[in-house]
Amino acid sequence: MFNNNKIALGIEYSGSNYSGWQRQKDASSVQGCLENALSKVADHPVTVFCAGRTDAGVHATGQVVHFTTHSMRPEHAWTMGVNANLPQDIAVRWVKSVPEEFHARFSALARCYRYIIFNHCYRSAILAGGISHYHLPLDEQKMARAAQHLLGEHDFTSFRALQCQSKTPLRNVQQINISRYGAYIVVEIKANAFLHHMVRNIVGSLIEIGSGRQNEDWLKQLLALKDRKQAAATAKAEGLYLVAVDYPACFALPQTSLGSYFLPFIPFAFEAAVLLAAEGNFKDEGYN
Repeated sequence: MFNNNKIALGIEYSGSNYSGWQRQKDASSVQGCLENALSKVADHPVTVFCAGRTDAGVHATGQVVHFTTHSMRPEHAWTMGVNANLPQDIAVRWVKSVPEEFHARFSALARCYRYIIFNHCYRSAILAGGISHYHLPLDEQKMARAAQHLLGEHDFTSFRALQCQSKTPLRNVQQINISRYGAYIVVEIKANAFLHHMVRNIVGSLIEIGSGRQNEDWLKQLLALKDRKQAAATAKAEGLYLVAVDYPACFALPQTSLGSYFLPFIPFAFEAAVLLAAEGNFKDEGYN
């Protein structure tokens, strides 16, 4: 039983069938589906607050939410019970009672996203909704070197959407890694917070560098220009995942594997080995 009225949940979802995270009147949203399921279990209306709002088509394996309730339920009611009332493409991964001062968004120290590019001459039918496809060869090593210009605190105006509502364009990128696993290129970026479309705009510009259309210093130049019009087009939503949110250790939230849409529960090191083995036959036709 939970004696605390505030509860945190770890949420996984495919964003392919939703207009985004945020509840909307005339469109299906992840928040709306989750609140409906929680309200049935709690037997009263429930409002959830998330760590980061994702756009239409964007996925999550590490979304964190919290809500308050006056209902007393066993732990499995908030996991299995809620999952039984959710669509197949949304699932609760864990549940934790949290103190009153916890807030899914404002208590977060950092967020981590992964963007997955299927870099192969032919598109995938099976994984179409969970990856971004780019058919020309990409040099992931050039992309990785170029991405290091983004580390630290910068004005990311060149990588923010025009409709972004943030009061400041300053963000602190703590980590950015780009690796290839067979035909898959994974861009992993961690920051204290993100601007609207920031990750997808960064990936779009990295693709320009990886394809050879821009040099490795281009991202540094874009940061200095502070002009969204000078950067590349926004990368597609399908390849983007919110995979982790960091919180102070005092909250003791469960830690889960970061995963991806198609191998969500396999630790990343092992996942890489699986992908390498699976994509070994692309050496003749693909881009390694």
